[in-house]
Amino acid sequence: MKNDYYEILGIDKSASAADIKKAYRKMAIKYHPDKNPGNKEAEENFKKAAEAYEILSDPDKKARYDQFGHAAFEGGQGGFHAGHMNMEDIFSQFGDIFGSAFGGGFSGFGGGSRGRARVKGSNLRIRVKLTLPEIINGVEKKVKVKRLVKADGVTYKTCSSCNGQGQVTRITNTILGRMQTATTCPTCQGAGEVIDHKPHGANAQGLVYKEESVSIKIPAGVVDGVQLKVTGKGNDAPGNGIPGDLLVVIQEETHKTLKREGNNLHYDMYISMPEAVLGASKEIDTSNGIVRIKIEPGTQSGKILRLRGKGLPSLEGYGTGDLLVHINVWTPKNVSKEQKTFFEQMMNDQNFKPQPTSSDKSFFEKVKDMFS
Repeated sequence: MKNDYYEILGIDKSASAADIKKAYRKMAIKYHPDKNPGNKEAEENFKKAAEAYEILSDPDKKARYDQFGHAAFEGGQGGFHAGHMNMEDIFSQFGDIFGSAFGGGFSGFGGGSRGRARVKGSNLRIRVKLTLPEIINGVEKKVKVKRLVKADGVTYKTCSSCNGQGQVTRITNTILGRMQTATTCPTCQGAGEVIDHKPHGANAQGLVYKEESVSIKIPAGVVDGVQLKVTGKGNDAPGNGIPGDLLVVIQEETHKTLKREGNNLHYDMYISMPEAVLGASKEIDTSNGIVRIKIEPGTQSGKILRLRGKGLPSLEGYGTGDLLVHINVWTPKNVSKEQKTFFEQMMNDQNFKPQPTSSDKSFFEKVKDMFS
């Protein structure tokens, strides 16, 4: 069971972006490998703090986490993963938070001065369509992705403009004196390396397009528009850079008979007048098995039957929604002579006259009950 990200950083959900950054800086300095050499527990806490900050510092990821919890990032689609993180990547992505806490910059994991930041490849985005049964049960999808990868035989060399640092320093004279600024190297675009040998067909960065099959684990209960992430399956970066990510946008296909409302499902059931009067046994195909229900004698049109736990599972794992069956009594538009005679006789029959009781709620009361 993963720890709550807010608990890891010692903050609550109302914390501002500045509070989140401050809390992460405090935790990371406390468990930094330079201060805890050889301490595996400190290393794990350091990684967990980075994972929590990676999610909570991003407004979109934070919103998904607040709504769905850890389930929003399961199946490789989350950000970092504690225990499987590259320490150098953490230094690269979040090193600017620490300022001069460690002599002007991070040390590399295990000691020594930190090298240049590793360039990350661009992200890719795809849409994956899911049927209702796939959403109810969760599914593993295999998709073909065309991504940029390093060409066979490509080689790189250290950038002479920045000596492999990825940054160049400029000194300018101002009225306040000489000012030193560091900017991304324009020659290597921050990679610290430039292409040495470019194979035929490769682009200027030594990359070529390659189609790959990617497996995506999609948890049960996802909703339309949710964005999942498969780490490292985006475009490669040149040289010693790290790959980008594959962003997977969920698109829910419309079901022919069931309508979704959050974790609940709605089903319109039409029954005949004899079935409403005499009662009947009916079946509903929920796309996750057949459900049998009993129509009681004297059932009124508009009645709603709630079948507990027959809806969709919560993405966070907190229970399952319900199936709401809306009963509609079908009135025939054309009747035979004998049927017409029968209903003419029943028009004055007291038993056929509407006699609603307090238990027969109006349409508006039923709608109110549904959302209460």
